[in-house]
Amino acid sequence: MAQGSQVFARWAEIPFSIPAWIALSVKADVKSSPTMAPCTLPDLSTEDLEVWLESEGFKVEHAPRVMRQMYGASGTQAPDWARMPVGLEERLQLAFPREAASLARRQVSEDGTTKLLLRLVDGRTVESVLMPDYHPDRAAGCVSSQVGCAMGCDFCATTQTGFERNLTSGEIVEQFIRLRREAFATGRTLRTIVFMGMGEPMLNLGHVLAAVRRIADPRLGAFGWRQITISTVGIVPGMDELRAADLGVQLAVSLHAPDDATRADLLPIGRRFAVDEVLEAADRYQASSGRITTIQYCLLDGVNDSLAQARDLSRLLAGRHMRVNLLRYNPTGLSLRGRTYAPSSMEQTEAFLAELRARGTVAHLRRARGPDIDAACGQLRKREALRAE
Repeated sequence: MAQGSQVFARWAEIPFSIPAWIALSVKADVKSSPTMAPCTLPDLSTEDLEVWLESEGFKVEHAPRVMRQMYGASGTQAPDWARMPVGLEERLQLAFPREAASLARRQVSEDGTTKLLLRLVDGRTVESVLMPDYHPDRAAGCVSSQVGCAMGCDFCATTQTGFERNLTSGEIVEQFIRLRREAFATGRTLRTIVFMGMGEPMLNLGHVLAAVRRIADPRLGAFGWRQITISTVGIVPGMDELRAADLGVQLAVSLHAPDDATRADLLPIGRRFAVDEVLEAADRYQASSGRITTIQYCLLDGVNDSLAQARDLSRLLAGRHMRVNLLRYNPTGLSLRGRTYAPSSMEQTEAFLAELRARGTVAHLRRARGPDIDAACGQLRKREALRAE
């Protein structure tokens, strides 16, 4: 059973009010992890490949070279087979598919943001996004951890298509590899990645951590731990399990409201874990890792954007060395509960930001990316699904 599924299993029996399909779909995934799919090269660790090489009569020393080239830290996409033993390329191709997903659709925004819709071996699709940095030679990537999402956040497009399954570590690694190649193709270097795409990383933590270890491994992805951020809607056991893993990655918490009533109305998980509990778990992670927690806050017109709510948020964070990342809502149409949300006006957004800063809260406004290419999480996948009907 995946570690993330174990996290859910430990607290899934505790009653809290969420739509029945959420609990059922996540519990179902505990038994329906995609083990039937063929193991691909991105699913392997160096140790896995070494075991296979030895069993096939090859020297294990070739494993790091094959893996480094696959991860493409130098911008290349394929090993130099001229330096490899005769027959190794053919045997690898027979044993393992080279990729864990194929490209189903690629969209490029006017601002340079690139969104990839990847088709997995079982036909399901998942999204990844590459965002150009202010520095002309850098880019940031956003990856998914699940197909769909079970959290039921009312303003999110991903949850509208339901939850299907967890991604394997190889399917997560595949997104990283493709985003790195996309960055190289535009003359940039992928400098950071965030697990803020489709799905809740804490409910697939085993596969997420396995992927992170390979992405950051100096022998493989050679990506720094500090360059990786894992986001959560506030699943406390998962946050504690991430702390116990002691990887030193960054943590982001999607709070979206300073009070339990508003938060629970927007995020069903808020009915299980109170704001105070979530922030205390973030405190524990921060004390252990030394990493500053980022509080994600999506501003919704007339819902969570009042100056009183800004003051409440500042009071919550007083004495906590955390930063707030504000973002304006990217409309996704009718919500799960039949509502239509709108982004806060720029005037109200700036007033909210000013109120936070006036009270000593470190806060930034994140620039919207790719609104012309369905860049909000789950939008492209939802549109493609409707197109296929």
